[in-house]
Amino acid sequence: MSVIDNQRLKQISFLLLIVLLAALLFSELYIFFPGFLGAVTLYIIARKYMFRLVEERKWNNNLAAATLMLLSFIIVLLPFGLMINMLTDKIAYAVSHTSEMMNSIRTVNYRIYSSTRIDILSQVRLQKLQEYMTGALPMLLGATFNTLTAIAILYFILYFMLVNGRILEARLYEYIPLKDENVHRLGNEFRKLVIANAVGIPLIAIIQGIISLIGYFIFGVPQPFFWFTVTCFTAMLPVVGAAAVYVPLGIYLIAAGNTWQGVGVLVYGFAIVGTSDNISRFMLAKKIGDVHPLITVFGVLIGVNLFGFIGLIFGPLLISMFILLLQIYSNEFLTKKREVQIKR
Repeated sequence: MSVIDNQRLKQISFLLLIVLLAALLFSELYIFFPGFLGAVTLYIIARKYMFRLVEERKWNNNLAAATLMLLSFIIVLLPFGLMINMLTDKIAYAVSHTSEMMNSIRTVNYRIYSSTRIDILSQVRLQKLQEYMTGALPMLLGATFNTLTAIAILYFILYFMLVNGRILEARLYEYIPLKDENVHRLGNEFRKLVIANAVGIPLIAIIQGIISLIGYFIFGVPQPFFWFTVTCFTAMLPVVGAAAVYVPLGIYLIAAGNTWQGVGVLVYGFAIVGTSDNISRFMLAKKIGDVHPLITVFGVLIGVNLFGFIGLIFGPLLISMFILLLQIYSNEFLTKKREVQIKR
């Protein structure tokens, strides 16, 4: 009995040491965690094509990995980077011309107050807005630098994951302390979660952005491609979505004297863009899986707080993964315990 206790004590001590070292490493390498998550996401999306190129078409490992990384950069990161650059330029211009922007906002606020007697922005709110805009540029530059660092780490990790994909998966299969059926389930469900979050959420946002862009052209909204970019980003936000753009935009146009344009943008937004959101989610749910709205809401809140903008995608993914691990834990350990109790 003492031998068993000693072995159990050694096991617990060893596991505790591993956990402490893991916590230490994670705390020191936390800044690279978004890049790691991005690498895992792209690997899961690209692994099937990597194995097909190497095992069926007999491509060299390095050539296949480089090709898929280049394609991912062109298809995913380049458009995303161009959109970020457009927003950065606009925000930088707005920050450098704060006084002009504030005068325009005061004028619009006065027109709304004159028409409706509703004071949307008081002097205190206007002052806080001006202070926020003044401090926005340093924050924006810091976020841009962090994003570039995350992308560099992403591709550094992704290269080794693609080149050593089979070995990596075999090692994970060997070291994960679960039954074979649960290991397979973990892999399949995790792949579905990644596709639903990393592909589904941005794809729905782009669909809404394109539909909104058509409306911006129809109603003559100035700088439609800029508003298209903003709509794509806000469409990934839960609850408010694209309405965070077309509602203020419509109100601004009405306040600026372009009544028919503003009303048209509001009607088009609620009737067409809002409907397209429901239709696209319904259609894509059958193809790539659906994410519960509560998971999206809380995932975005947690993800943005942890990782910044990239948390819009990784936040819901982390919550979905946590729920999946709870289900597998129940299947792996609690089911066996219940069976023992029933036999007794």
